[in-house]
Amino acid sequence: MFVRTKVFRNKDGTTRTYLQLVTGERVNGKVRQKVVANLGRLEELQGGELDRIIEALARFSKTRWVREEAMKLSTRWAKTWGPVLIFGRLWQELGLPDIFARLLSGTAITSDFEEACFAMVLNRLLDPMSKLATWEWIKTVYRPQWEKLELHHLYRTLDFLAQYKDDIEKALYDRVRNVFNLALDLVLWDTTTTYFEGQACAGLAEYGFSKDKRPDRLQIMIGVLMSWDGFPIAHQVFPGNTAEVNTFRQALGQVRERFNLRKVILVADRGMVAEKVLKEIEEAGLEYIVGVKMRKIRQAKEILSWPGRYHEVDDNLKVKEVNHQGMRCIICLNPEEQERDRLVREEAVAKLKEKLEKGEAKQLIANSAYRRYLKLAKDQISLDEEALKEEARYDGKYLLRTNNTSMKPEEVAHAYKSLWQVEQAFRELKSGLDLRPVYHWTPERIRGHVMVCFLALVLEMALRKKLKELGKEVRYRDLLLHLSELKAVEVQLGERRYLARTELVGLADLAFKAVRMRPPQHVTEMPCVGQNP
Repeated sequence: MFVRTKVFRNKDGTTRTYLQLVTGERVNGKVRQKVVANLGRLEELQGGELDRIIEALARFSKTRWVREEAMKLSTRWAKTWGPVLIFGRLWQELGLPDIFARLLSGTAITSDFEEACFAMVLNRLLDPMSKLATWEWIKTVYRPQWEKLELHHLYRTLDFLAQYKDDIEKALYDRVRNVFNLALDLVLWDTTTTYFEGQACAGLAEYGFSKDKRPDRLQIMIGVLMSWDGFPIAHQVFPGNTAEVNTFRQALGQVRERFNLRKVILVADRGMVAEKVLKEIEEAGLEYIVGVKMRKIRQAKEILSWPGRYHEVDDNLKVKEVNHQGMRCIICLNPEEQERDRLVREEAVAKLKEKLEKGEAKQLIANSAYRRYLKLAKDQISLDEEALKEEARYDGKYLLRTNNTSMKPEEVAHAYKSLWQVEQAFRELKSGLDLRPVYHWTPERIRGHVMVCFLALVLEMALRKKLKELGKEVRYRDLLLHLSELKAVEVQLGERRYLARTELVGLADLAFKAVRMRPPQHVTEMPCVGQNP
């Protein structure tokens, strides 16, 4: 339907124009125009009648009404809201506001260090940045409590965290133990390293064995103590040249003194614990499960030759118990790893034979991967068949040692596998450290920064446990992405201000169910400008 003009010519040569409402219709295959209504003479309608007709018709147009109403609205801002709601709920549930309030009550500090800490922790979880960039990022997140934060609050909070780290961890432990019913009869310990670019603080950043394979960089070492199901209990920052054995002694001190745990089993990775430290653990009345580098112990051949069958524990795990010279050992066999080791060795042997045939044997002596398979006799180099046969005995196997006598072999193996959760936690922790390039130059700031990362790890594991309680397996990063799609939008209509939210997408609704929280209402009225909230 459309409007057209119809012009008629008078006898005196003048014209008159009429306005018509016309529609098109098909008649016998041809489009014909049909006059729906004659609106009148155009010259007369333009005197004001046409405007009255348009206004009358506009009342029945939804599009025109929406446009007119939209002109009355103004959108002031849109900020990220979803993650701050979910992690803010967990922050409350873990009692962190009360912990900060208690610690600050004995000081002259008036700044809101708790909110500054929460802001930095949330940034670690979502988009790790420097503290300067975090201060700008804060403005993109909807949390009214952050409006008064300034950059110096973030830095001063790092100093506070470094000073009260042990108190916060102990209070958190007491709270988490009840909220999540943590069983701390099994405690896991592992370490990682993080290196620095450029300058670094002397006395903490040192050269040492680098797990990042960057021995040319100064580094720090971080150890984390966790429950058997991967919940962080405490952490420690060490100089980069600290031996892993000494970090384990620190873990012993935390278990005995800080957390008063007497009946526990410490689980540690292969190569971390020396014989002397194992003796210290036993003298402390504690139990342990440690991985042992099988090729490093002189009794390896006797242990591997121990009679008995392997018992299947999982699809990809078999175990056999060995009691050798007072040591309780569990040999673990991974069939998939066994096949992989065999193929790698066979590939190496094939290359060896090819090199030997070409007369390039002398080049092989310097290669540790090949040298163990070679035999030297009177300037003759040949394959050592006995060494190959002996090497095959180690395929897919690793050794566990424990002084616990009550756990079954399969329980010991499962306890050691729990250590993998610590390693996964380290990957999360290191991704949030963001110490490359370095943003902090003093030991206190670095320790405070690592404490922020530790608290982020605590919140992440808390959310993961909540999701697990729902029986839901989801991709954690996808959930964070969908939560970030929930925005808070301030809309103003005349003198009134309203807080609106966008719709929940993807896994966002599941996050609210996990923390037993209702999503915010779609629209709520906000205090007028100049009015106290």
